Parts: sequence; C-alpha cells; structure tokens
Amino acid sequence: MAEFLVHISVRRPEGVDDNSWRVTLADEARVGANYRHSGVIARIWRLPGTTSNVGLWTAADATELHTLLSALPAFPYMTIHVDALAQHYLEESPSATTS
Repeated sequence: MAEFLVHISVRRPEGVDDNSWRVTLADEARVGANYRHSGVIARIWRLPGTTSNVGLWTAADATELHTLLSALPAFPYMTIHVDALAQHYLEESPSATTS
C-alpha cells in the first residue's frame, strides 16, 4: 500500500440550505469514520482555527486514492492537495536510528 499526505479544506458553497448541509456533513462523518476504521485514513488531524484537516491516507495507488476521495459526500465542496510519500532511510530499520 502507498501512503499519501492529504490536505482537505471544506467550504460550504453559497446557496446550499442548512438542512442539505447538515445531511452532507453527517454523510461525510459516516464515510470518514468507515475510512478510519478500515485503515484508509491511518491518522488525521484538524488544523486549528480552520475547517481544514490533514491526514495520512493509504491506498494501493493514486488512482485508488482518487476514487476514495471522490466518494466523499462533501467532495464537491473540497479543495484537496495530495503529497505522495516515499520511505525515508531513517524509517527502513530500527538500527538506522541508532548508528
């Protein structure tokens, strides 16, 4: 599995009524919880003072990640930035940090 650092900002668009927005956010929370439980979202952090978050996501590849992201109910209202991650030599083995 590949790891990706995913930055997500959500913005409620003008013209979306309160009830529709509440439903979208509830659906988003349900899907997000499923992703977290299944390991798709390995870690996630809120960025204080914003409606943004950053998470460590896992997927087979970038195509699968795109499928997962675009399945989020609030996807049409998101700005997403993805950084693919490569293994660092310090992560290769415990002995690499003790030498």
